[in-house]
Amino acid sequence: MKRLNICIDIDATLTEPYYWLDICNEYFNKNIKPYEITQYSIYKVMGVSREEYFDFYNKYKLKIHTEEKVRKDGKAIVNRISKYNNIFFVTAREKSLELFTEAYLTLNKVNFDGLYVLGSHHKVDKARELNCDIFIEDNPNNAIELSEASFKVLLMDTYYNREIKENEFIKRVYNWNQIYDFIEEMKFNQKVI
Repeated sequence: MKRLNICIDIDATLTEPYYWLDICNEYFNKNIKPYEITQYSIYKVMGVSREEYFDFYNKYKLKIHTEEKVRKDGKAIVNRISKYNNIFFVTAREKSLELFTEAYLTLNKVNFDGLYVLGSHHKVDKARELNCDIFIEDNPNNAIELSEASFKVLLMDTYYNREIKENEFIKRVYNWNQIYDFIEEMKFNQKVI
């Protein structure tokens, strides 16, 4: 019986979506609330230039990624589905964070079969290479690109991806328990284990 190849984004998918907001607000002297983050480009939400945001990110990226919390039930569900499926974390984080990211997953005791730190938001080629059956993602542009390449996407709900409509390839999910239920249903319908 076939194991599913499940690709999972990390930031705001495995982890809480607004983990960076307090640090960012303090740095830029803002008071942005999570519900105000209605677009993926953080620098636009903050009202700063792209360069100013990347200066901030480069200064605080290790702190941000160290302190981010795994979403409720994320670890438990990933570890549960990893018993019968292949788990591949596919992240757009810059390549210099690869060892750091692996250490974060290991420290948080999240099971996985592979980690791919792409340094790019374009994930279709890696999904093809991994023969991905389901891609769990939060980035609206990634969800569209993956769905246009005929990959099934579970779009983890955030304020900044609400304009994305469900279709044949994109299903909106609100928590990890829904993800688990979807995977179980998919396996049952495809008669895979």
